[in-house]
Amino acid sequence: MEFSHFNEQGRARMVDVSDKEITKRSATAKSKVAMDPGTLEAIKAGRISKGDVLAVAQVAGIMAAKQTSGWIPMCHPLPLTGIDIAFSDNSKDELYIEATVKTTGKTGVEMEALTAVSAAALTVYDMCKALQKDMIIGPTMLVAKSGGKNGDYALDA
Repeated sequence: MEFSHFNEQGRARMVDVSDKEITKRSATAKSKVAMDPGTLEAIKAGRISKGDVLAVAQVAGIMAAKQTSGWIPMCHPLPLTGIDIAFSDNSKDELYIEATVKTTGKTGVEMEALTAVSAAALTVYDMCKALQKDMIIGPTMLVAKSGGKNGDYALDA
């Protein structure tokens, strides 16, 4: 596979997507926050002093996805058409975060989905750190993408 991420001087550049087709694109990423059972129970019961952890983390993830190009130097600013963030848990000591980001454009939204789950996980940490400082974030990964010239991808495929 040939990459076009370097200019003639061998320096990084933002890839020119001018000639690419506009297609529907989506990406789904996930992350995990491992914590003590008491911390997870406090989140679920709404007993965290900073407020509704999952509501704030959801908004943080959405905001982060929309600002990805401001954080990741070579990402194109994209008009996102949809962002969905969902939470689940193992009823014990792990909180799972999944984000699906969509656009109709010339480049994919993998980085936006990864940024969304990362920001949501960091927000969970921030809101719960007074209760527990040794929470562990990750792994964080792309689980699926669709659209574009490279086609679809699924982690389990």
